[in-house]
Amino acid sequence: MIELKNHGMYLVNGIPQENAPDGTTPDEGRENTIAYSILRAHNQNKADKTNLKIKFDCLVSHDITYVGIIQTARASGLREFPIPYAMTNCHNSLCAVGGTINEDDHVFGLSAAKKYGGIFVPTNQSVIHSFAREEMVKCGNMILGSDSHTRYGALGTMGVGEGGGELVKQLLKHTYDVKAPEVVMVYLTGAPKRGVGPHDVAIALVGATFKSGCVKNKVLEFVGPGVKSMSADYRCAVDVMTTETTCLTSIWETDEVIKDYYTTYARPEDYKELKPGKVAYYDDMITIDLSKVEPMIAMPFHPSNAYTIKEFTQNAKDICASVEKEAKEKFGAKVELDLMSKIHKDGVYADQGIIAGCSGGLFDNIVEAAQILDGQSTGNGYFTMSVYPTSVPVSLELTKIGMTSKLLEAGVVIKPSFCGPCFGAGDVPANNGLSIRHATRNFPNREGSKPGEGQLATVALMDSRSIAATAANGGRITPATEVEYDNKHYDYHFDKAVYDKRLYRGFGKANPDEELKFGPNIKDWPKMHALTEDILLDLAAVIHDEVTTTDELIPSGETSSYRSNPLRLSEFALSRRVPEYVGRSKAIKEMDEARRAGNVPAEIAEALKKVGADASKTGVVSCVFANRPGDGSAREQAASCQKVLGGGANICYEYATKRYRSNCINWGILPFTIDKDTAFDYEPGDFVYVPGIRDAVANGKEEIPAKVITKSGVKDITLYIKGLTPDEKQILIDGCLMNYYANH
Repeated sequence: MIELKNHGMYLVNGIPQENAPDGTTPDEGRENTIAYSILRAHNQNKADKTNLKIKFDCLVSHDITYVGIIQTARASGLREFPIPYAMTNCHNSLCAVGGTINEDDHVFGLSAAKKYGGIFVPTNQSVIHSFAREEMVKCGNMILGSDSHTRYGALGTMGVGEGGGELVKQLLKHTYDVKAPEVVMVYLTGAPKRGVGPHDVAIALVGATFKSGCVKNKVLEFVGPGVKSMSADYRCAVDVMTTETTCLTSIWETDEVIKDYYTTYARPEDYKELKPGKVAYYDDMITIDLSKVEPMIAMPFHPSNAYTIKEFTQNAKDICASVEKEAKEKFGAKVELDLMSKIHKDGVYADQGIIAGCSGGLFDNIVEAAQILDGQSTGNGYFTMSVYPTSVPVSLELTKIGMTSKLLEAGVVIKPSFCGPCFGAGDVPANNGLSIRHATRNFPNREGSKPGEGQLATVALMDSRSIAATAANGGRITPATEVEYDNKHYDYHFDKAVYDKRLYRGFGKANPDEELKFGPNIKDWPKMHALTEDILLDLAAVIHDEVTTTDELIPSGETSSYRSNPLRLSEFALSRRVPEYVGRSKAIKEMDEARRAGNVPAEIAEALKKVGADASKTGVVSCVFANRPGDGSAREQAASCQKVLGGGANICYEYATKRYRSNCINWGILPFTIDKDTAFDYEPGDFVYVPGIRDAVANGKEEIPAKVITKSGVKDITLYIKGLTPDEKQILIDGCLMNYYANH
């Protein structure tokens, strides 16, 4: 099904081979990839082929992130949006938490679009990535989004998901700085069999790549004869899930199918053929035989926990036991997960089915699900099912062709365009419930449960087709390949008029006299201090999980309602993983404030005395240790909340994603790493003293000696900060991106 080759490969006239017949070198061949043709066109640093400085064509954000981005940019001198910037309202549009605060943010967003010249997509009109696909993509372009699933490669646009700080840089006409990435050829052959959908392909790909990190921070380039067997929707639904491999971005070769896509959306001029040059070089290669892909399931608590549905049902006891064991390791005695109760004599039963968001709610996915459920019933038992079309135009077309009625007649609930099921703000299952979802993620608590309050539900990812087959069987998990249904193709017709009646299209129409409209929950960022000469890290959380997601660093769901209030949102930092973290961090921040006032707390004075340090030049900050933090969401709050609470550093073996490391830097959090063979067996309350840290950062010193201070004594440790750009060095020295812009 999937074969990995972790070595260089050439694509010669569309055929993969080990060597180039004409002697093309890897460096020469890499320039012939689609990826590099686009990256080079957007690179402002023409003299340097290694250190790219990218300017994007468009920006996109949703209502968890755009307020913070605009507030940061406004504090840094923003006058108007220099490129099209779309703000969608698809993440907090249905959250009934916090009174007026959600709609207050939407009003702020519209006022910002009018003041600075932006595009405003009102609540429930479209999810962020659907709107970008419909109205913003263009072959050969690049889009930067403040959402990790910013992926439009199937439509010929390189989409990159990053934290808000990177969008601020673009709004202030600065660049996105990144090392020239390696490119991985994803060579597709064959055609998907009936009942196998894009999520099946995506889950198989994530399962084959994530744990090894073989594509981390690389570009996936999809080519090969199998591409033509996939509709545009099918390609988009696979493409958006490449985020879960931890790649940097993706791009696909384009063809008549994509040309027709642009024609459907009345933008034929935005199409052009994209394909590799005659001899293109790739650093790695992944071959996917689409004809061999089977219906898949990704078990909790990660999309890479991949099995065929057949394999899962045959080994359900062992697999469910392993998930229960992982839950026990993560949450201890706080909760009791019982997946074994889902196993019945005739199969494994789920409690809920959801088709939603940028991966699931696409037209083709819903049409095929509706045809599977035509004349069927989801039953009147515990199993329930909901479908969220990605946009109002998609919902309208589904209604016109009768698919909405088929779903409603089967007992499915149709809901508005909303991303809630993808991050825990909609359709939260009952305690101990198992939800099967065609959505992007199934991290712990991503479905909205609260283990700290004794709740735990779980999500398994499946394709919409198999979810529909499962619903038709009353919740018994069933691969769509085992059911008969009429798989009639329907052409999609895009009705732009419904957007014209509701959207505000203000790019190029900035009105400086427009007043921003602030609700009482929209607060400015608190003062943040510059980096001190020396620094004392007080360990506030030590996490030894294999991977720590951004959803654990700052939970999603209803907590995101407070996204525009930095102090209030920070109260949720690590709340579902290390509940003690917030209190510890606040206490550490208070100790540093006392130190700055000349009243050095006895605990700090004693620690500094052990290493002969000067309290007057040694900042005291909270620090998080985790093995591999930052997988998942691009939300900058995962870093900003640490900073607001007095955080100043993270220590890990490696960062799971570039975007989380970038978020840390933009918020002035030192991104330390340690050698993988260095045991970190320290506890909260221990200290790490780093002398000369300001000079080390300023001078680009990548290996930094430090001392761990514990009750049993002082030990040496080596910390690393590798690959900082000149701007990143100064951002860390100034204390955060806002300070950097204010000072320079």
